[in-house]
Amino acid sequence: MVGAAAALALARAGFSVALVDAREPAAWAVAHEVDLRVVGLAPSSIQLLDQLGAWGRIRDARASAYERMVVWDAENGATLHFDAADEGRDVLGYIVENNLVQSVLWHALDDAGVRRVVPAEVTGYSMREDRAQLELGNGDVLSARLVVAADGAESPLRAMVGIGTHGRDYAQRGIVAHVGTARPHERTAWQRFLPGGPLAFLPLADGRSSIVWSLPDEEAKRVLALDDEGFREALGIASDFRLGPIESVTSRAAFPLRLKLADRYEVGRLVLLGDAAHAVHPLAGQGVNLGLRDVAELRDTLVDARAEGRDFAATHVLRRYARRRRSADELDARSFDALSRIYNWQAAPLVAARGLGVRILDQWSPLKRKLARHAAGL
Repeated sequence: MVGAAAALALARAGFSVALVDAREPAAWAVAHEVDLRVVGLAPSSIQLLDQLGAWGRIRDARASAYERMVVWDAENGATLHFDAADEGRDVLGYIVENNLVQSVLWHALDDAGVRRVVPAEVTGYSMREDRAQLELGNGDVLSARLVVAADGAESPLRAMVGIGTHGRDYAQRGIVAHVGTARPHERTAWQRFLPGGPLAFLPLADGRSSIVWSLPDEEAKRVLALDDEGFREALGIASDFRLGPIESVTSRAAFPLRLKLADRYEVGRLVLLGDAAHAVHPLAGQGVNLGLRDVAELRDTLVDARAEGRDFAATHVLRRYARRRRSADELDARSFDALSRIYNWQAAPLVAARGLGVRILDQWSPLKRKLARHAAGL
């Protein structure tokens, strides 16, 4: 998704772009079941997608606006409330299927003149004077002034150029599914912090909710093995039946949760963005939003350099992008990690202190508004 957005953004800005990918994204159709993987798009992401001519098609296809967010602590009941109206906005964001965004971006590439090299596998990277070269599995070689690596958290390109990573394994899995509930979701994103990890209910356009349930690895395996009735009951208990009994559930899937941050974002004529640069905990729902902010920053940095008559892929230009985004991404990622650690506190005095802090924050409008604006990318 982030790679396609980068290709489209740079092509729309007048650069000649080729997109190399292992496969085309899965086709999306309104008749298909809602994709299990969804993303909460912040205003900054919506702004970028609108600039790319993609947001209208995404919104009109199947997107669910959410106006409020409620976050509460299972241990002490302390609750945070966020409301778009308090920010003078109509919505806080939109919940959208991953493959819908991918599909719209993918089909926009042709109109923007992006050359698609698919299916393809990158097997080597090298530098030749003022150009970078990619070797493909079929023997072809691509040459460009700049390579943008947006090839995921396990980025092969990042490894090829010797960029290391740091972070930690949360020893958790995020279980995803869609559920029907007895009570309406009220265009609200609900999140409950439990001892084992957070549980989020994200509103879907069809009235159901998409869940992301973070659990320790062994507990996740046990929950995934439950039949539908057992899963609905366990989920209802975990959510404190905030939306009433769970009445229906789709198939389930799970993915490992890790914090993985690149040690640097650029080397030679290659830059990282998206999960290749920063894979974060999903508790704040900001992973894709951070990646799309990378895209906007890279586009603007390259456009500015070109307008000044400079080599847009020169080291000092790429370092400017890297410095700006790595600082912001690292701060956000560490904040999410700290939040995860704080909500893992189980000692009674710490649980009480956490609850007091949350209650103060919920009443402290200026700070809460600042947090909301930061999450929105404004």
